[in-house]
Amino acid sequence: MHRVADRRIKIAAARADFLRFGHAETQSVPGLVAASWQRSFSAGVDAVSSQAAFHSDLDLTGRLMRCSEPVIARLSDEMAQMPLSIVLTDYRARILSRSETDKTIGTLLDEVSLAPGFNYAEASVGTNGIGTVLESGQPLYIVGPEHFLEHLQPFACAGSPIRDPLTGRVEGVLDISCLSEDASPLMHSLVRSAAHEIERNLLVDRSQRQQALFEAYVRVDARTRGAVMAIGGTVVMGNAVAQSLFAPDEQWTIHEHARYLMISPGQPIDQIELSSGKIVQIRGKRVVVGPDVAGIVVVVDIKSEPVLVTGQERPAAADLTVTQPIPAAAESAILSDASSLLGKRASSSLVAAFDVGAALLVLGEAGGGKVSLLAELYRHVVPAGRTVVHCADDVNDHGLGNQLEDERSTASIQPTLYVFRNIDRLTPAAVAELDAFLRERATSGRPRDGVAVTVSQPDLHADLLAARPYTRLLHHFETSVTVAPLRHRIDDLPDIVTRVLARRAGLRPATVSAGAMRVISRYPWPGNIRQLEQALDTALLTRPVGAIQAEDLPAYCHGGAPRLLSALEAGERDLIVGALHKAAGNRMRAAESLGIARSSLYRKLKSFGITVTES
Repeated sequence: MHRVADRRIKIAAARADFLRFGHAETQSVPGLVAASWQRSFSAGVDAVSSQAAFHSDLDLTGRLMRCSEPVIARLSDEMAQMPLSIVLTDYRARILSRSETDKTIGTLLDEVSLAPGFNYAEASVGTNGIGTVLESGQPLYIVGPEHFLEHLQPFACAGSPIRDPLTGRVEGVLDISCLSEDASPLMHSLVRSAAHEIERNLLVDRSQRQQALFEAYVRVDARTRGAVMAIGGTVVMGNAVAQSLFAPDEQWTIHEHARYLMISPGQPIDQIELSSGKIVQIRGKRVVVGPDVAGIVVVVDIKSEPVLVTGQERPAAADLTVTQPIPAAAESAILSDASSLLGKRASSSLVAAFDVGAALLVLGEAGGGKVSLLAELYRHVVPAGRTVVHCADDVNDHGLGNQLEDERSTASIQPTLYVFRNIDRLTPAAVAELDAFLRERATSGRPRDGVAVTVSQPDLHADLLAARPYTRLLHHFETSVTVAPLRHRIDDLPDIVTRVLARRAGLRPATVSAGAMRVISRYPWPGNIRQLEQALDTALLTRPVGAIQAEDLPAYCHGGAPRLLSALEAGERDLIVGALHKAAGNRMRAAESLGIARSSLYRKLKSFGITVTES
C-alpha cells in the first residue's frame, strides 16, 4: 500500500515538473503516460482550465450501442457493490452512455463533464482513460496524477478499445471510472474482458447481416432460372448464369446500379442499357436487418441485345419504348456531357419533358446541379428561350406576385422556363401563390413555356409522410426526374471537372493532372458539384495556372471517409494530409512531425479514408 502511495507521489512530482518546465524526469512515469503528457501539452490543453466539449449529434441506435448494452448491463449487476461508473464512447471519444452503481460517483463525474455527449479526446482534455486509449490503440489504466487535467486527479479509470473484429477499426472505448482510493488493478483486466465480449457481439451482428443477405440470395436463386446477384457492403455474389451472361464491366455496372437502387426511395426496379448495348431489367429486393439495410438481391433479365446492322451494332427494336425525338443539338450535348448511365438517363428524360412542355419535378441531393442542368438543356431544346429561377427563401420573403408581373412582360416575346428551387422549404402562403401560378399556367396555352421545381430527394420522402405544405403542389407535375448524386456518376467526372475548371479559371491555362483526377474520382463528394467547385477554387488559389496536382486539392479530397466530418475532425485530417505531403508519404516521419504514435496515425488514416503513396 505504501509503495502505491509512494509511486503516485513520484508521478505527481514528475507531472508538476513537466507542467512547469515542459520536461521532467519520467523514470517513474509509464512511457505511454509520458508520451500522452507531451501530446496534451503540444495540443494546447490547459491543465487547469480545459473542459470537455459537448456534442449532440450522437449515434445512440447504431451497432455499437446495440452490441454493448447487454454487456454493460451484466457488468453493472456484477459490480453493483462497488462505487464505479461504466462509460461507453464512440471512436471520436464522445460519450454515448454512462451507467453508475452509486449516486455519489455519478454526481462527481457530472462535475467533470464525464457524461453523455461530452468529448474526452486527448487533444481536448489531455491524458485520460478514453482519449489516450484511442491515441495509443491499447487498453490503459490511468490513476490520479497520471491524468493531465487538474480536476481529473481524484479519479482512476481503466479503458479498452473496442474493435470491429472484421475490419480492425476502433469503434469506441469501454471505460470503468471510480475514485482513486477505490481503484484496483483488476479494473484493467475487467474492462478488457468486457470489451472483448462486445467485440464478439459485433462479430455476431455483422455475421447476421451477411447471413441474412446470403440466405435471401439463396432463396431467390433457388426459384429463378436467370441471373441473380447479391450486393451489400463489401460482399458481392452472383450465380453461374450471371457470370456467363455478363462481362466483368457489365457486372460492375449492374452492381453499382443495384447499390443506387438499394438507397433510393420506391421499389428497386429499373431498366438500364449496358455499355455493350444490352438492355436489362433489374428487379431487386432489399434485405433489412433490424433498422439497417444489409444489402440487395437482384434478378437481372436481358430485354434486348445488340444486333449487327450494316456493319454496326444497334439495339434490337423489340422491347424498346419509343419516346419523343431529342433535337440534334441537345442530344449532342447530352452525349458529350454525360458518360454515366444515370447522367444520360436524367438528361434524356429532361429533354423529352421539355419537348412536350411537361411540368417537371426534379429530385436529387443538394448541390447536385439540378438547376444548372435544367437551364442548360432547356437552352438546347428552346434556343431562343430563357430560364428564370425563384428560390424558396425569396418567394417566402417577397411573394411571387411582383416578380411574375415583371417577368411576364418579357415572357410575352420570349419562351421561358420557370424554375422554383427547394419548394419543400415554402411557407403555406408561398405554396398557395405557387399553386395559383401553376393552375394559371396549365390553362394559359403557352406550349413553349416550361415549369420545373426542385426538391431534395430524402426530404421529399420524409415530408410526404408528414404532409408538409408543398405536397399540395405535386398533382401539377406530369413527370419526375432524379438527378443522381455525383458519387453515382463517376464516369461523368472528367467532363464535369473540365467544364467547371473552364468556367472558374476563365482565360487562364489550367488543367487537371492524372494524379489529381485519381484523387477526385476516389472521393465520394457528399456536397456534390457545389463541393467540387469549391475544391477546384481552392486548387486554383494554390496553382493559378498549369496542371493542378493532387497536393493542390483540399485535404478532405484525399480522404474517403463515408461521412461528413466535424470541423475538429476536418482540421485534424488537414494536418495529417499536410504532414504526409511534407514527408513525401512516409508514415513514420509524418507521425513524428505530428507527435503521435504510428499506430495512432494508421488508425486515423483508416478512419478518414486517407490513402498514402510514398514518393
